[in-house]
Amino acid sequence: MAFNLKKTIIVTVDFFLAVYLLLAITAFNRPDELSNVCSEVNIDIQDGVVKGFLNAGEVRSQLQRAKLYPLGDPMDQISTRAIEEALRKNPIVEDVQCYKTQTGRVNIQMVQRLPVVRVKADNGDDYYVDEYGNIMPNTTYASDLVVATGNISKKYAQKVLTRIGNYLIHHPLWRCQIQQINVLADGTVEAVPKVGDHVIYFGNPVNLDKKFTRLEKFYRYGLSHAGWNKYSYISLEFNNQIICKKRKL
Repeated sequence: MAFNLKKTIIVTVDFFLAVYLLLAITAFNRPDELSNVCSEVNIDIQDGVVKGFLNAGEVRSQLQRAKLYPLGDPMDQISTRAIEEALRKNPIVEDVQCYKTQTGRVNIQMVQRLPVVRVKADNGDDYYVDEYGNIMPNTTYASDLVVATGNISKKYAQKVLTRIGNYLIHHPLWRCQIQQINVLADGTVEAVPKVGDHVIYFGNPVNLDKKFTRLEKFYRYGLSHAGWNKYSYISLEFNNQIICKKRKL
């Protein structure tokens, strides 16, 4: 008798557990009335050390032009793959992932390429170079980057200016202070600062960290006392010395 009672309890528990699981699965798979259409689009754009070009408004406009902006569309008709492929056509985009949730939201997560220098060469070329040395086309977006001018080939921009641009954006002082890099005919480099009416000559763009360290010390212990406009020309070309030319009165 006790055996049958125990067996009955086990069968009853199994039955109710099976019913519970069936109801749970059915409820989980039954779409919520609000999730039949896309009620929200969340656009998340990752920025690096500096703010890049893209913003949510531009992404929305790009999808609208492609007739792929999903807000208000039936969830089962939204193609996340089509959205990803459309956004990857933008040369500024490095990677994009799109997925849907059961609450009617479409999430778009993007990684944009990080520009480090704007090139406006004497030959008319106008483009950006990213942190890996890739050429990025000129865009309508604004970004607070150092501008490189002068005798610049694309090879020089990719090999040399990328290195300079990466150095500047990772050093807050110089990212704020250096506003223009000018490349001379022999490949040497000079810079125009935001503060101080002088030109900084680096010579060959090598040993940048040592040269900028010397310049920082000169700013701190020299120009801060002598005056920021005392010199018109500061040369860091040679090791362990700084050569200055006084401004003509």
